[in-house]
Amino acid sequence: VNNCGLQLVIQTSSITDKSKPFEFRINKEPSPFHNRLLQHDLEKNYSGRQENVNFGSSSSIAFPVLQRPAEGRTLNSDRLSLERQKLTVCPIIDGEDNLRLLNFQHNFITRIQNISNLQLLVFLDLYDNQIEEISGLSTLKSLRVLLLGKNRVKKISNLENLKNLDVLDLHGNQITKIENINHLSELRVLNLARNLITMVENLNGLDSLTELNLRHNQVSAIKDVDTLPCLQRLFLSFNNISSFEDILCLADSSSLSDITLDGNPIAQETWYKHTVLHHMMQLRQLDMKRITEEERRMASIAARREEERKRESHKQSLLKEKKRLTICNIAHQWEIQQNRVALVASLNQDKDDEPCQINGSAAFVFPEESRSLDTIFSSAVQGLSVLESHLVEVEGDTLCLYGAGALECLDRNWSVQTAGMIVTVSFMFIEFDEIVQVLPKLKIKFPNFAHLKFKETNLVTLQQFNALAQVHHIEQLTVDPQGNPVVNFTLWKYYVLFRLNHFNLQKINGVKVTENDIVIAEKLFGILAYVASSELPHYHMFSLFGESRRKQCHCLLEGKTKKPGTGSEESSDYRRNGGESSTRAALNYMTKDLYLEKLEEMKERKAFCQTYVENLVKEAADINMKNESLQKLWPQMFIELVRDAVIEIRNKNSYMKLCLQRITDQKQ
Repeated sequence: VNNCGLQLVIQTSSITDKSKPFEFRINKEPSPFHNRLLQHDLEKNYSGRQENVNFGSSSSIAFPVLQRPAEGRTLNSDRLSLERQKLTVCPIIDGEDNLRLLNFQHNFITRIQNISNLQLLVFLDLYDNQIEEISGLSTLKSLRVLLLGKNRVKKISNLENLKNLDVLDLHGNQITKIENINHLSELRVLNLARNLITMVENLNGLDSLTELNLRHNQVSAIKDVDTLPCLQRLFLSFNNISSFEDILCLADSSSLSDITLDGNPIAQETWYKHTVLHHMMQLRQLDMKRITEEERRMASIAARREEERKRESHKQSLLKEKKRLTICNIAHQWEIQQNRVALVASLNQDKDDEPCQINGSAAFVFPEESRSLDTIFSSAVQGLSVLESHLVEVEGDTLCLYGAGALECLDRNWSVQTAGMIVTVSFMFIEFDEIVQVLPKLKIKFPNFAHLKFKETNLVTLQQFNALAQVHHIEQLTVDPQGNPVVNFTLWKYYVLFRLNHFNLQKINGVKVTENDIVIAEKLFGILAYVASSELPHYHMFSLFGESRRKQCHCLLEGKTKKPGTGSEESSDYRRNGGESSTRAALNYMTKDLYLEKLEEMKERKAFCQTYVENLVKEAADINMKNESLQKLWPQMFIELVRDAVIEIRNKNSYMKLCLQRITDQKQ
């Protein structure tokens, strides 16, 4: 048996027959376990001998009694092997107080007992039995080697008095946790292979441990191994170790020279060997293979590359997390803004309503309603000020704009390569009226731009789609239902198709546009566009088109005739060049700010015109009053004029002197 190195040859008829003693021969054979791990002095001078022992039974006790002849006891006074005896209990060993080596291998013993008197015992082998609990060893203070492999032990316990223990073998049991061994400061070899251990821990105090065997367990993480100052060999083959972080403490062990990790998920990774060698430069063997200097050098190079890759990966993870937090902050601010707008609209509507009466008195107004809106919402944004309020990101061929502040990026200088790469522009958490103001810049900044995306942009009415005509070239349009109530209208896609089809629109929300869709859109909204254009004043119509279209409209208004088919040809040519018909052009969109600005401008013009007309009327009235007064005074004034003239020229010489004097005075 490889765990003991002893064989027992038995010649007997029955171990209960006292009249026929049996003899056994113990032969020492080389044991790999002992030669490599124990090298115990008990086996150095052991040689084959023969001796006779008697098993007796007593009516006063329930256990068999083992007695050896005096000759056999003298020859092998310190050794006894009872392997393969089909024993179910430990027999009472009488007169063997000097026994140092006891072997119970390959029996059916279920409990350790009847050996408390063997206080000089150094080596106890109970391999391959049916023991479920470690017990009955408290008096064996001299015990150095305890072999309990291949039993049914579920817990490590009752080893408090075995402070001199040198080798502890518990492989092949049902142990789930390492415990109750911190006091074994002399322990050199611990074998816990083939158990149910999931965590390597509680190893503090094992200051002499040089070898730890944990093969064929369920270990997924390791702790406390770096606290073992003498550990040289660690066997972890065939466990559940999946990442280097699970065994990171091994890198801090300065004494570890031999380790096995084969059979673990980590051993399947391409970086496994290089990473282990890089972090454990003191290793001499890995997975039972000697490590060369070339392998160490290559491991160092590969480990540096892996570290760079991990740093870059960590950096990307941080950027992703920052992006996620920024988007969450932008979304939160957007939600607050929408709530504020809704509350303002609600308060404005409530101002027009009379207060409801409850039992003849006005309804109670809560104090919170009297506070300003900034006070109401200030608590919601606390702690988020450190985050960005907008985000600009280029992902492949897509430019993503989050938050209204991101629109400012369209004014910066873009490199030719980046600008030419952009095909899709995505707007998120931005008011559509603010987007309208930058739409003309898109084609200028990004010549290959052809796809627009809108999410959380407050697209509410069909009229807002008219603003997209400013782009002059859209192949795809995507409107996310989230934050865009307009998509709840059944006919919104047909309206978009009618208004923008002449700009080569091919897909709406990922669905390809068909000829049948175009026909339906023309039938639904063609008349609407004609009515809208017919109601516009001529000067307004002219302002919607360029010079060529103005001339065409002038010709239509003046009634000039054209050759048949000329109009349709011009229309198709204009359509190919990205233009639009007069009926479609009449369907435009004015943002709320622009509408308010126009309204203010109209008010100013109205006030100016009113003042101007009032001044004109006043001046006309004054002139009329002066004219009437002149008509009344004119006859008398004429008579006086004639009389004065006659008097002056009556004395001709005096009149001439007076005139010459006036001329002289004027010259001076």
